[in-house]
Amino acid sequence: MVEKASTEQEFPIDRRRHVQSMLMRESLLDKQVMTSTETPVVPMLPFCHVIKIGGRSILDNGKKAVYPLVEVLGRLLENFKLVIGTGGGVRSRHVTSIGMDLGLPTGVLAQLCIIDALGNAHMLGTLLAPFGVVAIPPEILGHMLPFFIKSAPGVICNGDPPFSIWEQPPRLGRIPPHRTDAGTFLLAECYGCATHTLVKDVNGLYESDPKLNPDAKFIGEITVSDLRRRNLPTLPFDRVLLDLLANARQVESFQIINGLRPELLERALRGEHVGTIVRKD
Repeated sequence: MVEKASTEQEFPIDRRRHVQSMLMRESLLDKQVMTSTETPVVPMLPFCHVIKIGGRSILDNGKKAVYPLVEVLGRLLENFKLVIGTGGGVRSRHVTSIGMDLGLPTGVLAQLCIIDALGNAHMLGTLLAPFGVVAIPPEILGHMLPFFIKSAPGVICNGDPPFSIWEQPPRLGRIPPHRTDAGTFLLAECYGCATHTLVKDVNGLYESDPKLNPDAKFIGEITVSDLRRRNLPTLPFDRVLLDLLANARQVESFQIINGLRPELLERALRGEHVGTIVRKD
């Protein structure tokens, strides 16, 4: 009798063998199943700090903006493990404009932006090479990042996520919604990094563009829901970051700082409030 019960348990009526798991017979689209997967997440690189260097805001400004920042980054690499992502800048905007004029789909535009951001990564990586920074090709970044970050004080990469032709079409227009701010955030979230800092050419977030309105009111700290409610006409970061931060499991906030004042970067990595902090609710 025992033998028979054991056999019946091993071979169900449909005669198939099943691997026992909580999701064995479940639809991964079921809301209750989704809720059941809310479990703790392992932070893979909690000692790393992710920095996004703006392409148009910093790198396109040339020597006067980049060299002081490189000097500061070189000093920081003595005490911090850094993952540095770069934006594409004015060239990405130019090629995107041409692509839209040609009627190219969002996914192709995303691939073109990746190429430009990678060029900036190589240029900034060259300046940081004397400090031991390693430029990682996009093809191996995800799998090899832990190895390189253990072997070198820092790594540099293009900030774009590798969605390429799989980029989601935006609700308005055709500009890829996941650009370099979003890509570096997703990297920080996946690896459970300590901080995510956006290095721009403004002090942080304003109620309107401070370059067009010198009297624009500065916003030092704000939550995702408050920022959504305000529905500001423009933001100094990818708008999709609001959705990403709201759904994040490991990154609780990001900070926008002025890269034209590079001395602020170390304070930001130490957790000080030196720009605008956007937090989860």
